[in-house]
Amino acid sequence: MAIITYREALNQALREEMRRDPRVFLMGEEVALYQGAYKVSQGLLEEFGPKRVIDTPISEAGFTGVGIGSAMVGLRPIVEMMTFNFALVAIDQIVNQAAKILYMSGGQYNVPLVIRGPGGPAHQLAAQHSQSMESYFYHVPGLKIVRPGTPKDAKGLLKSAIRDDDPVIFIESELLYGTKGEVPDGEYTIPFGVGEIKREGHDVTIVAYSTMLLLALQVAEDLEKEGISVEVVDPRTLRPLDTDMIIESVKKTNRAVVMESGAGFAGIATVIAAIISDQAFDYLDAPVERVTGANAPTPYAKNLERAKAPSKERVIAAVKKVMAI
Repeated sequence: MAIITYREALNQALREEMRRDPRVFLMGEEVALYQGAYKVSQGLLEEFGPKRVIDTPISEAGFTGVGIGSAMVGLRPIVEMMTFNFALVAIDQIVNQAAKILYMSGGQYNVPLVIRGPGGPAHQLAAQHSQSMESYFYHVPGLKIVRPGTPKDAKGLLKSAIRDDDPVIFIESELLYGTKGEVPDGEYTIPFGVGEIKREGHDVTIVAYSTMLLLALQVAEDLEKEGISVEVVDPRTLRPLDTDMIIESVKKTNRAVVMESGAGFAGIATVIAAIISDQAFDYLDAPVERVTGANAPTPYAKNLERAKAPSKERVIAAVKKVMAI
């Protein structure tokens, strides 16, 4: 296995799928000449040319609509959002068109569209560029939602997203682009709805995805020194969600902490905590704890930004609470 960055893994996935299928193309702001705001599309214009790597105007609603239309007539577009916060400008296209056309056409039109880009808190991106958008789209039937936390998962899941016949919301993270990890050398994909246990344990289950996965693994390592065995579960895709994996882990550990970088109110952690409480209630030795971002806009000031985000200390406190320590 090669050790590459999250950014390089995404680039490999794009390149391999564009070589594999001439219907696949990439469009978005600065994806071509500038090679992407975060250099995910580096080298693609040179290899595939301006008809398949397309710089767009600053008009998310416009180019998302172009993506939807091209998907309906047989192409497989990848629409890049410079940040997923900008997807709000295209919300009608995504929610009322991409997500509903298969249903409203009576199954006559698929929309094999990937909308990808970074989302969630990063470093001093402030209130308008730090939102965790997955909870917005989670409420919309017809969309699949992916939030990979490792280079291996980013590559395998992006390849699956490009091959999928339904619209996929694929949210990356500015904080993950430079992280490194092992990636298989050969061809592979990762199916949607199949999570992964990133670290086995027997005392408590932590459910975490994207950037929160890295924090959960740090917590597990620290708590091991105190004799607490933490199992870290990564759903990888949020819709479909690998409920079975989460429930089986909780049945083993009898305790659960769910993490989310977003505001938490009506968020993904709330949904997962409710699923655990519904389906594993008789196995729980303590109520499910959630560790999320504060229910407030993200400040620009570094100290306030840190105060809003989930911290190692808060996660450790939540684990010890369910352990009754």
